[in-house]
Amino acid sequence: MRANYHTHTTRCHHAVGTEREYVEQAIRESFSVLGFSDHVPMPYKSNIRMDQSQIEDYVQTLLSLREEYEDTIDILIGYEVEYSLKYFDKMMNEITRYPVDYLIQGQHFVPDEVHGVYEGAPTTDEKVLKDYVDFTIEGMKTGLFSYLAHPDLINFLGDSKTYLKHMERLITAANDLDLPLEVNMYGFIDKRIYPNDNFFDLASKMESRFVIGCDAHYPGLVVQPENLPGFTDFLKKHHIEIGDNVVDLKRISQSARSC
Repeated sequence: MRANYHTHTTRCHHAVGTEREYVEQAIRESFSVLGFSDHVPMPYKSNIRMDQSQIEDYVQTLLSLREEYEDTIDILIGYEVEYSLKYFDKMMNEITRYPVDYLIQGQHFVPDEVHGVYEGAPTTDEKVLKDYVDFTIEGMKTGLFSYLAHPDLINFLGDSKTYLKHMERLITAANDLDLPLEVNMYGFIDKRIYPNDNFFDLASKMESRFVIGCDAHYPGLVVQPENLPGFTDFLKKHHIEIGDNVVDLKRISQSARSC
């Protein structure tokens, strides 16, 4: 696996380690591409993402490391983005004032963090599941994202038939948009609801494209899949090949400014 595009920094308040430590760990693990995609700053205060005042420091830190390590590893600047109706345009206008290489969509809240619900909270309400899928698809259709992070984050505890009915819609939309679905390593090691067996069984049968994301919240999680116990067994179970993990990134600076 040559590339990982899902890496956080301490600015999100729930990750540890310096950017240099993540880079050095990636080199030790033989990655040739390391993308940082910390939780995107929004036009409100949040305890799970950086403040907008930190964007310049985030970018400049990574630009400096990119120059320092240019002969060893390719360092990319990105964000894990919440799609929202109320805040999305303001957020895009702010982050594209600075260099940015790519965005990944990580939908944790519907319709947004301030007015909505956390989709990782347990629920048996089909409406919550439906809203998550509808809203995620709407975000995917912006055409700004390089892939969908932890698409199976929704913690639906109702019957599997209902779950698969709606997830089939999400997978169909991703396939139609040629958008890879992430198999999330952090969720696997942290024993979260994702990666979800039912979801990836269906996505594999539907011949989706996949990308593996370390979702590194500490340097030691920037690892090759074979170094995460049980993870390659999960991949084999669902007929997912590791490959080089290189994604045809949607270089965001130009496309974002044209929105």
